[in-house]
Amino acid sequence: MAEHEQLVRALNEGKEAGRNDVPRNACPYAADDLRRTAWIRGYNKANPFPINDEG
Repeated sequence: MAEHEQLVRALNEGKEAGRNDVPRNACPYAADDLRRTAWIRGYNKANPFPINDEG
């Protein structure tokens, strides 16, 4: 299991990737790595999916 610092770093890296103008298609961590989940959460936080409740 990854340490807390590694998870925070992965979250911040995901946020930074989400803020970039060029979309990133691949997470740098393996599918069985807990840091992948943190990276994806950071990416989604910085680049949320649009929700349309009026349709």
